[in-house]
Amino acid sequence: MRVIEYVTYIMISMTNLHTPVLLNQVLEILDPQVGQKYLDATAGLGGHAQAILERTQSPQEAVLVDQDATAIAVLEEKFPQATVVQTDFASAAQSLLDEGRQFDLILMDLGVSSPQLDRAERGFSFRYEGPLDMRMDQTAELSADQVVNTYTQVELERILYEFGEEPRARAVAAAIVAARPLRTTQELAAVVRRAAFRPKEIDAATKTFQAIRLAVNNELDTLAQTVPLMVELLVPGGKLVIISFHSLEDRIVKLYFDRETKSCICPPKQPICTCEHQPTLEKITRKPLVADASEIAFNPRARSAKLRAVEKINKNKRRDS
Repeated sequence: MRVIEYVTYIMISMTNLHTPVLLNQVLEILDPQVGQKYLDATAGLGGHAQAILERTQSPQEAVLVDQDATAIAVLEEKFPQATVVQTDFASAAQSLLDEGRQFDLILMDLGVSSPQLDRAERGFSFRYEGPLDMRMDQTAELSADQVVNTYTQVELERILYEFGEEPRARAVAAAIVAARPLRTTQELAAVVRRAAFRPKEIDAATKTFQAIRLAVNNELDTLAQTVPLMVELLVPGGKLVIISFHSLEDRIVKLYFDRETKSCICPPKQPICTCEHQPTLEKITRKPLVADASEIAFNPRARSAKLRAVEKINKNKRRDS
């Protein structure tokens, strides 16, 4: 009994520490109505889900997805009537499509949750001494330790440059290889800071940790595969909101939304349209929404958040363009 009570206490504490990003904007755009079906593809500890389900009043129609085992335990405790699924959002989307499911409201809040960052044993943050892990799904085979200690210098340089947009990727990769083996987050951060020193900026290790996390979890490829599936899961008139925390994530979302809101995707200089492309989406946000200064002061994680939203075209009730 004491063990159960302790686990419950830890879960409640983590939930209270979690602050959902851009919550007011999410609620304003989705405008949840009673009885609507909701899919949270990155539910985390359920901050957004709780606010949305309070308005839909239909938790039995909700599907909450996350890779993290701890998050799943919290979600099952908080939302006993909802369907809670432990998997990545790409697998969840495909399974739901196979089942013929559709939803009125879909949310994807990308990135790492605050409780994940704040748990040293998860290895996401250089602020704490922890193992080089960074797996969102703790059962996955690839970890940050393998990337840091077994990848070639060329592979590391590519990851740091492409995923972290690290301008000193070559120097950082060389420094990591020379310092091997590296076993903890703070060991890695110290090596990176010496190689990528940048005064008066964010911590010099930030870009490297971000790049390795994206590589470990294959986040960009998975996102690119999943966004079209999410659109398929929407009912006509349904809304999709995606919150990204990285310029490459935001670019993937932006390009797909741009394409699917156009009537023609032929090359710009082609005089006659031959693509026969029909738009499937209408933009709700012309430009990404960002957090204001007051939210950033209260929740620094919101600093890099960008929200984009679309509505699936209802061909029977299409708005004038």
